[in-house]
Amino acid sequence: MTPPTMLHRLAAETIGTFWLVLGGCGAAVFAAGFASDAGKPAVNIGFLGVALAFGLTVLTGVYAFGVISGGHFNPAVTLGAALAKRVEWRYLLPYWVAQVIGGLIGGLVIWIVAKGKSGFDATGNMAANGYGAHSPGGYSLWAVIVAEIVLTAVFLFVILGATEERAPHGFAGLAIGLCLTLIHLISIPISNTSVNPARSTGVAFFNGNGAPAQLWVFWLAPLVGAAIAGVAYPLLFGRRGQVASDPVNEDELRVRD
Repeated sequence: MTPPTMLHRLAAETIGTFWLVLGGCGAAVFAAGFASDAGKPAVNIGFLGVALAFGLTVLTGVYAFGVISGGHFNPAVTLGAALAKRVEWRYLLPYWVAQVIGGLIGGLVIWIVAKGKSGFDATGNMAANGYGAHSPGGYSLWAVIVAEIVLTAVFLFVILGATEERAPHGFAGLAIGLCLTLIHLISIPISNTSVNPARSTGVAFFNGNGAPAQLWVFWLAPLVGAAIAGVAYPLLFGRRGQVASDPVNEDELRVRD
């Protein structure tokens, strides 16, 4: 079997991150009140619907693109995987660039479609992340930082556990998607849920209203959480081989071939 090329992997990460932002943030904008008259669409899916939308995008994306790129769609996931020695470090920056580009394209598509509704104003209505006055529940900077670090670390623990060689095969996407759904149920009121710098970047500049100035939090906190899990997972649970089901480590691929 010929391993995917770097171009294949970057294409998969771009499309997968685009899908995550379009599906998750798009659900929040179009079906949870942002792009409708008086903030009330005909059917309001609420926090539960938005949480499911994010979980479903990751679940479908992992099954569609996981065999090509590992299905990260998130700079924090790539960092945690690299620290856990599941991914070679040379993939880090190219993956980050592809993920951010995919997120921005997703944000652009949401903005273009939402502008098709008379009276829509993107300012403050693009499902951006925030703290303080820009937090859905008015949570402080430090509350948001703690939540994002802890939840991203848990997310990485689940990803690393579900994709390693000892885990049941074929269920990683389900575990990861359900975990992301639960994370959103916990933290949409806190920060509108990031745990993904590319997702945050993808809509921040279209949203405005303080989101670009607060974007640093939604890079720093998820990356710190991912780093904690990436270092801790092998120490706590051991390591059998350097990669699990994500075909990114070239040496492991050559052994398998």
